[in-house]
Amino acid sequence: MPDDPKRIVVKDVSFSYDVTDENDSLASRLALDGINVSIAKGSYTAILGSNGSGKSTLAKIIDILEVPDSGKVVVFGKDAGDDDLFWDIRSHCCVVFQNPDNQIVGTMIEEDVAFGPENLGVPNPELRERVDQALKDVGLYELRNRETTALSGGQKQKLAIAGALAMKPDILILDEATAMLDPSSRDDFLELVEKMRTEKGLTLITITHDMTEALRCDKIIVIDKGKAVLEGAPEEIFMLDNLWDYGLKRPVKFNFAFEIAKLTGSELTKEDLLSDETLLDALEKMLSKPGLKAPETADEDNGGDSEKEIIMSVKDLSYTYDGSDVKAIDNISLDIRKGEVLGLVGESGCGKTTLISHMNAIFRPKEGDVIIHAKDGDLSCSNKKDTMKIRQNVGLVFQYPEYQLFEETVFKDIGYGLKKMKVSKEEADVRVKEAAYLVGLTDKELGSSPFELSGGQKRRVAMAGVLVMKPGILVLDEPASGLDPKGRQEMFKIIRNLRNNGTTVVLVSHNMDEAAKNCDRICVIDAGKIKAVGTPEELFENNRAEELGIQIPRITRFSGLLRARLAKTHPGIVFDGVNFDPEKEAGAIVRAVCKMGGADAK
Repeated sequence: MPDDPKRIVVKDVSFSYDVTDENDSLASRLALDGINVSIAKGSYTAILGSNGSGKSTLAKIIDILEVPDSGKVVVFGKDAGDDDLFWDIRSHCCVVFQNPDNQIVGTMIEEDVAFGPENLGVPNPELRERVDQALKDVGLYELRNRETTALSGGQKQKLAIAGALAMKPDILILDEATAMLDPSSRDDFLELVEKMRTEKGLTLITITHDMTEALRCDKIIVIDKGKAVLEGAPEEIFMLDNLWDYGLKRPVKFNFAFEIAKLTGSELTKEDLLSDETLLDALEKMLSKPGLKAPETADEDNGGDSEKEIIMSVKDLSYTYDGSDVKAIDNISLDIRKGEVLGLVGESGCGKTTLISHMNAIFRPKEGDVIIHAKDGDLSCSNKKDTMKIRQNVGLVFQYPEYQLFEETVFKDIGYGLKKMKVSKEEADVRVKEAAYLVGLTDKELGSSPFELSGGQKRRVAMAGVLVMKPGILVLDEPASGLDPKGRQEMFKIIRNLRNNGTTVVLVSHNMDEAAKNCDRICVIDAGKIKAVGTPEELFENNRAEELGIQIPRITRFSGLLRARLAKTHPGIVFDGVNFDPEKEAGAIVRAVCKMGGADAK
């Protein structure tokens, strides 16, 4: 019922954005196309879909940040189209968007958190209590008197979340709000809002590209081309085989489980997906079938050659931001090898972005140096005269790509650097198209304004604008953030191809599964210092990750549970080394069981 006081009802809603076409004429781009959605009060709903499917627009419609062209929105019995109810609905609904910079309004941290409740007329001492509690909840209380501009990307995201929590909303919409958080902070925050939901009846809506995060929800709604195309419980949605059609895929542990099912000639049911225990029971049963055949060993991609030459050297590098008495990075020394993918991981604010900002001389070293070992000789980031050559050798793509876009069209934006280098128009046109196609951009998008693209498409444009310069070293700060699962997979395929063609890639990531699977080495940074450097196998085997204070990849954790079970039922079983690809790990498990004689093992 549209007037149900216990539901959010979006009925036949359509919405279009005004855009400029290739002829500079005003046109409309349909974002929502007669969508129908119903969300129960107090529920936990995940909204999934590919980039540009309409997810964020739906969030804005529910929060009345946008007004539908047609259709109706009723929030707990209140018509969102009634002007008299506008502020009543808005004061009880908060949205936390992916880019926190768009939501930060205060110069000081505690001032920013106070902005929302203060505008609602919340008096002291309640205002003070709300601000302090929200900052404690997200782990920023000790930094409450710091300027907001001094925060890292992940810390800014925590600040945006704190601002929403201080509003004490009835409806909290998270639009990729955890995308920039490290795994520990992400889990802490999700546990916090889930606790609020249980204790205070909060209605929680999460728009996410993290399929494992969607598993925590009661219901999943899949949106495609502005319509709701699928709806159901997580175990129902992830049983479907056509998720890839919508830019989605199953969570890592389900990919692993379905691969074992395929290799053993078995089938999973939605009941098997209800919990880790039910899934492990099902897999153990599959692996006890007689007559199992061992799959062939997958070809290994040995991109990380330990004997490769050093292409960049970070030497005794330290940096302290103005106004701070704490070093953001502290005496870091690190050699980066030609043709490798080096991952940088660590908690938000540990110094990752500060470190990479020195790699192409955006930050000038105050203590220590960064040396680029170029073909024509060494280049020093401390030497201003080397800056131009350094930036031709080292390309940097930050975690918020829209900050790197400014031209009228995507084509002009990608080619801007070539124009500054006075590359001929003929050569520039060829290089722009090569770079665009490499990251999956089409001719249609090349003629569009970069500001009319989705977040994922903007990221591709920013990356193409760096690749067009053909740098020998590519530094990427969370390159897959904001991309749907299909886009993430394509992005890492691009990264692997670049590495295989000799490009060195430095990759900042909070996703341990992606870092482990795609990096040749990983550098763990903690409080501005290097804690460990090694291959993924060295860091994630033998419980070393726990000692280093980093989370193990999800596939490693879940597969470890299955390996432990099989070790009890198959005494003496020998597994291959740890695998970070779900398909390879599934094959390794089945091969190990087959070597023991399958169901006949004693």
